[in-house]
Amino acid sequence: MKPPHTLRDVALARSGDKGNRATLSVVALDPAHYPPMEQLLTVERIKAHYAGVVLGDVQRHTLPHLGAVHFVMHGALAGGVTRSLALDAHGKTLASAILSLPWPG
Repeated sequence: MKPPHTLRDVALARSGDKGNRATLSVVALDPAHYPPMEQLLTVERIKAHYAGVVLGDVQRHTLPHLGAVHFVMHGALAGGVTRSLALDAHGKTLASAILSLPWPG
């Protein structure tokens, strides 16, 4: 089996929306990948990865019993679904974008 190169190789991600906030959950496919994933996915890394998209605060919640890291990103949807002219007003592509992060090692 080849070693992982990106987060996509070891995790799945889902995103959602509520007003001008986007949520992002990243779940390790194997419990062994959770500890390095938790270290990789910091608030600072999320802010840098979504610079220009996420304009507000980012909150991080670790869920080790689920092998997941969850983020709430404020000011991420250009005003929200009913106000935004963005093609992805719901923020569904945010989940796909995070999976391109390089995997450590």
